[in-house]
Amino acid sequence: MLIRLNQAQPYALSLFRFVVGLLFAFHGAATLFGVLGGNQAEAGAWPGWYAALIQLVCGSLVALGLGTRAAAFLASGSMAYAYFKVHQPEAFLPIQNGGEASAMFCWAFLLLVFTGPGAVALDRFFGSRGTTATTEDPARREQAPAVPV
Repeated sequence: MLIRLNQAQPYALSLFRFVVGLLFAFHGAATLFGVLGGNQAEAGAWPGWYAALIQLVCGSLVALGLGTRAAAFLASGSMAYAYFKVHQPEAFLPIQNGGEASAMFCWAFLLLVFTGPGAVALDRFFGSRGTTATTEDPARREQAPAVPV
């Protein structure tokens, strides 16, 4: 059973990346354009408009798996900023200050910085520099992970 789960891991990671990126992009589009039930931010207003731009661009890149690690790093940082500057001063815990989404997006994107895009991503299609698909030893891919799951 663990062997099958380990074999599916890169595909599950791709699905996770796609869903998180798409939700983040939708959040940005809602704020930038006032669609999807969102309130449109005034163009150039700090920090809301810029945060929404980062959400739309980085969320789209992450969803497509294009420049995933860099886009996820920027997205994670923007959500850390949102949490500590906007939400955390209101109360200590995310459940108390309304910062659950910021905290979850921050950690989800940080995870993607370290794991990469998964098996199905445009990074792999274009042979992006430094991805494990092009640089990893094929014999190593066949081995079980070093840490038992």
